[in-house]
Amino acid sequence: MNVYFCNTMIGEIGIAEMDGSITNLYFGREALPKPATEGKNSLLVEASHQLDRYLAGELKRFTLPLNPVGTAFMQQVWSLLGEIPYGRTATYKEIALKMGKEKAARAIGLASSRNPIPIFIPCHRVIGTNGTLTGYRGGLALKKILLSKEGTFGNAFF
Repeated sequence: MNVYFCNTMIGEIGIAEMDGSITNLYFGREALPKPATEGKNSLLVEASHQLDRYLAGELKRFTLPLNPVGTAFMQQVWSLLGEIPYGRTATYKEIALKMGKEKAARAIGLASSRNPIPIFIPCHRVIGTNGTLTGYRGGLALKKILLSKEGTFGNAFF
């Protein structure tokens, strides 16, 4: 696994790739798995550029090969998160209904919290049923910043 750390307008971000796909995003200098090596290649540089363009409001959809590792259920949740367009939100309950598992909102919240590639897989676009912000690995302040950049509040998707 190669990890490239870059400075962005939201702080230092580490982007990881393995075998030609983005696998992880780290906020700051989170503990990296072994054996990870710091370095960059063309994919990591492109991911960094796309992230900068997204944060500047110039990019609304990432075009990167993503390969998050997780269970089949997590993969299904992360796939649905990727369908939430820029500027829209969905609730955990709406995602559960879309999956045909209306009682799975908490499990979907857990899968969302374990998303290894936040921002690129937009788990920040998921909110509580009552419209409140819920947990985010980068912190609620960052989640609010990301949603504000997208002009998201009040724009439900599902």
